[in-house]
Amino acid sequence: MRTGKGGLLTAAVTVVCAVTVLAAPGTAFANPTPTPSPSASTSAGTPATTAELEAVRKKLAGLYRAAAVATEEYNAAEEKAKKQSAEIIRLAKKIVKGKARLEELEDRAGAAAAAQYRGGGLPPEAHLMLSDDPQEFLDGAGRARQGQHAAKGLLAEMTRTQEDLEQYAKDAEGQWRKLEAGRKAKAKAQKKIEKQIKAAEKLEATLEEEERERLARLEEEAAEQAQSAWLSSGILDDIKGEATAQGRKAIAYATAQIGKPYQWGAEGPKAYDCSGLTSQAWLSAGTGIPRTSQEQWKQLKRVDIRDMRPGDLIIYFDDASHVGMYVGDGAVVHAPRPGRTVTIAGAGSMPILGVVRPDAG
Repeated sequence: MRTGKGGLLTAAVTVVCAVTVLAAPGTAFANPTPTPSPSASTSAGTPATTAELEAVRKKLAGLYRAAAVATEEYNAAEEKAKKQSAEIIRLAKKIVKGKARLEELEDRAGAAAAAQYRGGGLPPEAHLMLSDDPQEFLDGAGRARQGQHAAKGLLAEMTRTQEDLEQYAKDAEGQWRKLEAGRKAKAKAQKKIEKQIKAAEKLEATLEEEERERLARLEEEAAEQAQSAWLSSGILDDIKGEATAQGRKAIAYATAQIGKPYQWGAEGPKAYDCSGLTSQAWLSAGTGIPRTSQEQWKQLKRVDIRDMRPGDLIIYFDDASHVGMYVGDGAVVHAPRPGRTVTIAGAGSMPILGVVRPDAG
């Protein structure tokens, strides 16, 4: 049996198989086809075979894909929390304003009651009998009727204001419950992310420096093969769209971030995750788009890949868990995964789900 870091590959890959199965329930991401674990019968000190490294590459891809899915879950929960917090603040302001209005109405009602008391509280008929001037009484009766209508209106407004306050309080309580649920969802997603990344880092740590270099070359070769297969279809001959003014601004922002590290949940300016990069790039161009790749896929206008133009977003994998920005010439700028930096890659180097357009209008 092999010893040393290289000799840990067999055991590490077996452990990673189990970790991958424990990825988030209910999430649909394309796991690589299972590959048999490398043989444990190689001699001590022998470098990992290409087959062993290929198995590691596939397992790492699965782990980072699971982390990407969890990252978008985290981002979605974060986005909801921001909206719910803003709604709670808005309702709190309404409650404060409503209470002030109710106090004002109560003061007015109290003043009206005091005026009636000072008048003896007598009915109009009694005032008519006591009045020496019938015309004066009639004028006063008219004013009294107006006062009665005003009092009824005052009471009705007080009732409405009180009902509004009660509803605002119920709404705020509901938003607070959702906010708490969102915080739990964020914490759960964070644990998933950290678990997958830790497993991936542990697996990579079993490799010697030379093996890590070979693994990087295998990753590049797999991406190049996928890109070549995509280009061999002749698709690039059909893509002739030109970027809009906004699209050029978004591309300029995104490409200016090249070299900055990937960090899950990050929206810049020092680091980004995949949808953090695309959403901030388009925000810089004057167009706000959804925060997560799934919501970008759901909410933005979809276009045929042959009608794609620079600035459009390419959504990847069946679960829409990754996104990159098309920059032209068959390439995208994207934030790949933990341990990598924002970079240019082949647009067909990953399985394409579809294309969406932020500036469809």
